[in-house]
Amino acid sequence: MKAVVLLSGGIDSSTTLAIAKNEGFECYAISFDYAQRHRIELDFAKKVAKHIGVKEHLIISFDLRKIGGSALTSEIDVPAGTQEGIPVTYVPARNTIFLSFALAWAEVLNAPFIFIGANVVDYSGYPDCRPEYLQAFERMANLATKISVEGKLQFKIHAPLLYLTKAEIIKKGIELGLDYSLTWSCYDPQGDPPKPCLKCPSCLFRLKAFEEAGIKDPLLK
Repeated sequence: MKAVVLLSGGIDSSTTLAIAKNEGFECYAISFDYAQRHRIELDFAKKVAKHIGVKEHLIISFDLRKIGGSALTSEIDVPAGTQEGIPVTYVPARNTIFLSFALAWAEVLNAPFIFIGANVVDYSGYPDCRPEYLQAFERMANLATKISVEGKLQFKIHAPLLYLTKAEIIKKGIELGLDYSLTWSCYDPQGDPPKPCLKCPSCLFRLKAFEEAGIKDPLLK
């Protein structure tokens, strides 16, 4: 069975790809170059896709800096530490945009399943990671596509990490043979060659996750 898997190159999306592959899906990975501050994540997405083994890895390019509104797509500083409420690293409508591209490709591929690494336990408060959002997008997908309206296929949005802690996610990935040295989390890369800042929210979530899992982050060795 075919599945389109959103792949950023981070812990969650990479683990999601490993899960989909382990469950026997023929995986088509899709990544996005949206002029993000941490575009280096795409280099890691390529490594993960190769490491896990996908049928095809598609990278879609567009410029969300023309819209802005986020520390990841404008000159707003990436905050050190975590924030209350929805943080400035939220990118307006990002998952909706990403899932829409994934849906279009899934329709062309006749792939009923779309995997996303959304998580509501250890996450940054993004509204487009919530289960009610994913359920709504799935309903929309089956209303808006020719293949579904004609009754040929029903789309299913899979979020296998939704209720796992970050530590549980890492343990799951290691169990499946995922090499986390091939993943990238930092929102604000520093230096040349780039290294994680270890201060941004994403870095702090990653540090906490590996600590709670009792495993040293191989990216920091």
